[in-house]
Amino acid sequence: MASDKKPHAVCIPFPVQSHMKGMLKLAKLLHHRGFYITFVNTEFNQNRLTKAGGPDSFYEFPNFQFKTIPDSLPPSNDNATQDTTALVGSVRRNFLTPFRNLLAQLNEDNYNATTPAVTCIVSDGVMPFTITAAHELQIPIAMFWTFSACSFMGFYQCRALLDKGLVPFKDESYLTNGYLDTIIDWIPGMKDIRLKDLPYRTTNPNDEMFDFAMEAVEGASQASAFGLHTFDALEQDLLDTLSSMFPYVYTIGPLQLLLNQQVSPNVESLGYSLWKEEPECIQWLDSKEPGSVVYVNFGSITVMSPQQLVEFAWGLAHTKHYFLWVIRPDLVIGDSAILPSKFEADTKERGLIAGWCPQEEVLNHPSVGVFLTHSGWNSTIESLTAGVPMMCWPFGGDQVTNCRYTCTEWEVGMEIDNNVKRDEVEKLIREFMEGEKGEKMKNKAMEWKNLAEKATGPDGSSTLNLDKLVNVLLSRN
Repeated sequence: MASDKKPHAVCIPFPVQSHMKGMLKLAKLLHHRGFYITFVNTEFNQNRLTKAGGPDSFYEFPNFQFKTIPDSLPPSNDNATQDTTALVGSVRRNFLTPFRNLLAQLNEDNYNATTPAVTCIVSDGVMPFTITAAHELQIPIAMFWTFSACSFMGFYQCRALLDKGLVPFKDESYLTNGYLDTIIDWIPGMKDIRLKDLPYRTTNPNDEMFDFAMEAVEGASQASAFGLHTFDALEQDLLDTLSSMFPYVYTIGPLQLLLNQQVSPNVESLGYSLWKEEPECIQWLDSKEPGSVVYVNFGSITVMSPQQLVEFAWGLAHTKHYFLWVIRPDLVIGDSAILPSKFEADTKERGLIAGWCPQEEVLNHPSVGVFLTHSGWNSTIESLTAGVPMMCWPFGGDQVTNCRYTCTEWEVGMEIDNNVKRDEVEKLIREFMEGEKGEKMKNKAMEWKNLAEKATGPDGSSTLNLDKLVNVLLSRN
């Protein structure tokens, strides 16, 4: 019955790969701090996680259990990311009741002396229904944003953009007629931001994703604490602004650096990936010279056209540099990712194509010289943590804001035009791998790596903020 005295945190991510990975890292850190953890996945994602990690990968961890709730979506390909818009609709309409029932069951289990009573909730910031559940139980809730501070502030402008008539756009022509270059000069803590650098572009006055983002960020003030996966030195001006807007803002990143210092190996072995990772990637990198490989991965949601795939392929081929390219089964829109046979013949000695890989291990490998990325936040902060500069090809949402900051504020990246051309891909890769500008960006990336390590050191800002977050979760309302 010793576990009955433990605080019990129920952790629930938004049901996609990147959000789940960030939340699972935070759950491990809380477990290390003495919490009993119940980690809540959708049934669909838990099945994928188990399939990727093997049937024995999620059992036998003391005081750490996985539970599931339904996503209420039609069956879909179990090796592909679910439609994000459909997921958002289901989160808004269908998740509260099964989550409420799960909390009741966990507290029932406490009466049966199998688990401690639920004492707090740690929720993804984009799952605002959890605030209702926490208030009903009168327990603290931390909203954890697996975002940068800059992209959170971008999402926070949804209401203002709507009120000022800047969105929705009148028609599709506004995406290409220069309107997106409009300077937005009224956002606190952000300078030289264009409309194209903010997360939302829509022509639909009833856009559910837009409404959902607005609802989530505006609900942040109702939480007991507000966690961000960033570190103070990286986004100081924005964090000062956010701290004046919201009580209890805590920067707790990069999470992996905190995990490296604080978590026992057995719990750290819990996997994050919804795809089976291919360890051959690391063996291949071991055979390459330091800084000689271009690593390409567009994340778990980004999709592209067959033509864009071909342009990236020939751009990579023409550089004559080594490359490791992760191509998910669902990367190409409505088609399988088929590379030209001539490309495969031309690059078989220099390139490795993988279905998925242990990304952080890859980024920290000495042979990786640059990361061609979609600018998702997990990928961005992992690259900064590893001291690797970035070629950015943002797909949408927060990625455009991350890309802007990567290239202008943090000075570790260059952006590729959305209408990707092989010549531009080749030119930018050469600049990173051979040019003076690339060398400067590598040096700047190493500076950010050192500051990230300082933030997660024993007296670092992220370490101290994690302590503060823990104290909030331990305080009953």
